[in-house]
Amino acid sequence: MNRILKILFVLLVLRPIVLIVLGLNVKNRNKLPMNGPAVIAANHNSHLDTLVIFSLYPLSKIHKLRPVAAADYFLSNKLLAWFSLNVIGIIPLSRSGEIDKGKLFSGCHEALDAGDILILFPEGSRGEPEKTGQLKKGIFYLLKDRPDTSLIPLVTHGLGRALPRGEALLVPFNCDVVVGDKLPVPDTSGDLIMILNQKFTQMLNLCPTFHEEE
Repeated sequence: MNRILKILFVLLVLRPIVLIVLGLNVKNRNKLPMNGPAVIAANHNSHLDTLVIFSLYPLSKIHKLRPVAAADYFLSNKLLAWFSLNVIGIIPLSRSGEIDKGKLFSGCHEALDAGDILILFPEGSRGEPEKTGQLKKGIFYLLKDRPDTSLIPLVTHGLGRALPRGEALLVPFNCDVVVGDKLPVPDTSGDLIMILNQKFTQMLNLCPTFHEEE
């Protein structure tokens, strides 16, 4: 039932919004992972980030996409929790710091073991529109013992203007999505953060809307 709800949401709500309201320019769509276990590591400026990534996938793969999302926000009330868990299919992650790393990522590991594709934002939360915040090291601890899992960087630009943090009104803007090549996971968290920062910077430079701001 949840799979059907997710497909219907993407088909009847999400895709029309993306096609009609957003001018979406996508580079390297062919590099998106179509099978798991895989992690898409993306920058985070808007709630639209996850929904736009959903729109890039064929309906036959939508059920495999599992956004990793903050439990304190997305489970904060019954209606939002039901929608987040049953329609979007999030994996709730605690940001309290009270859970050890082994248990913190248990839901992520279960999804990866099932061959799912995780959408993960290393910044942890939405920051200032169109600016990349400090990347956190949790992604390293998730991936360090998973040589079976592909790590794919993805950058969006423009979505922070289309639906900035704290706003409820969607504003039409041209937006870019760039998908990068699969990345190796190095031996230290610092090295992984450095690599992701470099890739995000390189990929942002491929976005026409990024250069419009200069």
